[in-house]
Amino acid sequence: MSNTNFKEYLQSQPNHAGNYGHFGGSYVPSDLQKIMDNIRDAYDTISRSYSFISELRSIREHYQGRPTPVYHAERLSKRLGNCQIYLKREDLNHTGAHKLNHCMGEGLLAKYMGKKKIIAETGAGQHGVALATAAAYFNLECDIYMGDVDIVKQAPNVSRMKLLGARVIPVSHGLKTLKEAVDACFDAYLQDPVTQLYCIGSVVGPHPFPMMVRDFQHIVGVEAREQFFRMVGEDPDIVTACVGGGSNAMGIFSGFLDARTELHGVEPLGHGPAFGQHAASLTYGSEGVMHGFNSIMLKDEKGEPAPVYSVASGLDYPSTGPEHSYLREIGRAQYFTADDQQTLEAFYVLSRLEGIIPALESSHAVAHAMRISRENTGSKPRSILVNLSGRGDKDMDHVIEHYGYGEDFMAAFNA
Repeated sequence: MSNTNFKEYLQSQPNHAGNYGHFGGSYVPSDLQKIMDNIRDAYDTISRSYSFISELRSIREHYQGRPTPVYHAERLSKRLGNCQIYLKREDLNHTGAHKLNHCMGEGLLAKYMGKKKIIAETGAGQHGVALATAAAYFNLECDIYMGDVDIVKQAPNVSRMKLLGARVIPVSHGLKTLKEAVDACFDAYLQDPVTQLYCIGSVVGPHPFPMMVRDFQHIVGVEAREQFFRMVGEDPDIVTACVGGGSNAMGIFSGFLDARTELHGVEPLGHGPAFGQHAASLTYGSEGVMHGFNSIMLKDEKGEPAPVYSVASGLDYPSTGPEHSYLREIGRAQYFTADDQQTLEAFYVLSRLEGIIPALESSHAVAHAMRISRENTGSKPRSILVNLSGRGDKDMDHVIEHYGYGEDFMAAFNA
């Protein structure tokens, strides 16, 4: 696909049925499809409404604190080699991550549709906190479904959700992580799709959810491209972001689709490539349908969603957004991996060198930028823009308990 076509990409993708090529769509029962159609029709109408757009812009500026800055990580760049690394500071967005970008949009949509409650799943807790914040802002009830394993790992975010007035509902079946939380939330939504709106936490699920979340996250890419150009006078050579479901990556990628910039998604390799030890869907998966959409997913021997793992709770999902599968297939984006050790090194190094404690999810993208920098010695200097999608407050207790304060990682880095 040519750059000229990418100028109209966001208007042409997905098609009316919600397909990005042969990915995406809506694979749900007929009664639920009617609900999906109602949501799509409401979004198509409301998203073109002046009152909706103006209210959302006001929220972005006066409540969320947008725009978030782009920051030149100069010390990190000097230490690593022949690249200049920049960070899009979504960790400075209100609630500490990119998630509020779509949660405020979904909350506003729920308000315009006359809903009384918004519900969602969460893994790392950032989506749960963001949706609980939106619920408080719009005076809506809020239920958050969260796996037992993640409730323990992300205790600070569980407390935040409860303080904001949300009801946190533990999910105790299966692996007790993000996939099971999505299952439970879907089941709850089917029981009452009239008074509540399911606010999916990423660019996944049946149409129109992947499109809506991408559109609400598009602000990240728009800001980043304008800010980077003002700083450097050209587009970055590479834009990189972590990919689980992939909302933060689609947000920043969407601003550079018609640029010469390489788009690099980074999946969690966890403990390594063995079955059940990672959540790198695009790297090791195959095409399949789960949670109402067709994409690339990790499967077991029966073709069911495989068990997955990542040190980052927000990335341990056995599929990925259908638009990522499409962008990979047409060659517009490339997808790489970072394992737990590389991710933890990036977590500690960015904390020590730049005074920025990143989320473990975002640390995957930082690790990829570090790897490119190390490998680029002797080549033409390159600029890398990392979407720092969240801050690491939520991860500190878990990381310190299991890995300490990073002395071994820093010793190896400084060696």
